[in-house]
Amino acid sequence: MNSFERFCFNLLGMRMKAKREQYFQLRNDLTSARLKTSFEVYLSTAVVSSVFVGLISAVGLGFLTWFLKLPNIIKYKGEVPETVVFLSQNSLILGTVFVIIFSFLVFGGMTYVVLLVYPSIVAGNRRRNIDATLPYAINYITSMSTAGITPAEIFRLLGDSPIYGESAVEARYIGREIDIFGRDLIDAIRIVSSSTPSRRMKEFLQGAMASISSGGNLTDYFRTKANQYSLENRQTQKMFLDTLALIAESYVTAMVAGTLFLIILQSIMSVLGGDARPMFLYVVIYLMIPFGTMMFIIMISSMTPES
Repeated sequence: MNSFERFCFNLLGMRMKAKREQYFQLRNDLTSARLKTSFEVYLSTAVVSSVFVGLISAVGLGFLTWFLKLPNIIKYKGEVPETVVFLSQNSLILGTVFVIIFSFLVFGGMTYVVLLVYPSIVAGNRRRNIDATLPYAINYITSMSTAGITPAEIFRLLGDSPIYGESAVEARYIGREIDIFGRDLIDAIRIVSSSTPSRRMKEFLQGAMASISSGGNLTDYFRTKANQYSLENRQTQKMFLDTLALIAESYVTAMVAGTLFLIILQSIMSVLGGDARPMFLYVVIYLMIPFGTMMFIIMISSMTPES
């Protein structure tokens, strides 16, 4: 906890403790994201940060509005009600106050929402990384189990292997529960399985816990899961490549051929009509093409498996 987080916690920490039930999802997201910040500290920091951002934005935009006299740009013509006349006479003051309040609510609210959503985004990224590395991690676990290494030591060794990404982090937490908190292997696996963001990791850990409790052959279970997840991983990669090919064809059709057709058509119509400023052509070139390309990039990035 840094100095700013400590300041926020000292300021609002006790009040935030009373809101634990209201922010149940946030607490789960913080745990799944493995953020090393408690709920009270994080929520206190989110509230104080939102207020700071809102105040800075309000002061900055309010000063800019007052200095440039932006409300005076609005002009009224013809007969208007007396209320509008009064507002126009005090437009600079009223406009500046409106900008200050609006900026504080918008920027402060956006900051608060982003900070509340951030743990779920981190947890989602961890879930994708775990799902991508889990088949290889289970192959490693199977090899260690075949060599006769105990399950607790297997998870410790997996936690010390950074090449397995977030799957190694989950194994590291199992080792932490055993070594630091003194829990047995079943309790450690149960705790981690209840907080992991990956459904596949949860299923694997729960199966391992059931196999240990029933006295089954753990090596056979690991080997079966390794084959299962390897097959699922190949199928997932094939589906992703097929989807990527479909998206590529859609991009070529919509953003290359389609926009090229619109540009040629609008250019011809502008020449025939004598339009010196074809606004639709500007919209296609400066808005439609960049915005559409950005949407395709974001869509591909969101569905790409972690490497």
